[in-house]
Amino acid sequence: MELQNKIAIVTGGASGLGKAIVQMFLENGSKVVVLDIDQQALNTLEESQNILKLVCDITKEEEIAKAIEQTKEKFTKIDILVNNAGILYSEPLISIMSEQKRHSKEKWQKVIDINLTAPFVLGSYVAEQMVTSRTKGVIVNISSISAKGNAGQSAYSAAKAGLESMTKVWAKELGGFGVRCVAIAPGFMDTESTHIAVNEKILEEMKKQTPIKRLGKAEHIASAVKFAIENDHISGKTLEIDGGLVL
Repeated sequence: MELQNKIAIVTGGASGLGKAIVQMFLENGSKVVVLDIDQQALNTLEESQNILKLVCDITKEEEIAKAIEQTKEKFTKIDILVNNAGILYSEPLISIMSEQKRHSKEKWQKVIDINLTAPFVLGSYVAEQMVTSRTKGVIVNISSISAKGNAGQSAYSAAKAGLESMTKVWAKELGGFGVRCVAIAPGFMDTESTHIAVNEKILEEMKKQTPIKRLGKAEHIASAVKFAIENDHISGKTLEIDGGLVL
């Protein structure tokens, strides 16, 4: 698939990894629909006929449905979905030093809703559009190496593992319609959300354990997304972009 004149939806595309992915699409001649809950962050994106910026809470199905309709009204079709939006959250299952002790069920549900349920709902809406319009599209799910099981991340690891399994299921179900599905699993990234969610001492330790001794950049993930879309023989796989780190 060539990116020129393709229509791509990117969730969480107003900052961090998502913003780098949006920029990659625009630089390669794609038209991009950016879904983000943060209006101020959306305002920082360039104004262009090739970009549609929509405030959208992806945990609400009615807002997803509205965004899909707005996308069709402006660009008529959808070629690519990048399920990028998510939250990185760390909390041990049991913490004897805290008042609550056990992992918060509320936080568990929030992480699952944003990182797993929302991509499922978006994927179902976009796949429906691709199949009914006979569009040979691509769905890219942004996972994490934490899907392998990272200590202190029960909810996040479970959500990302589920996302990778869902990627395989969709690849099998949609392949006959010409729709591919690929997951990208970043390692520890030098982004604002990582520095907020992960202790700096842990990040320094991760850099030491990584063969190339550095954190990844948002541009590395954007490049991986481009590769996954352009290579027509990749489907159902997870591409780990982690600098050689193995959890």
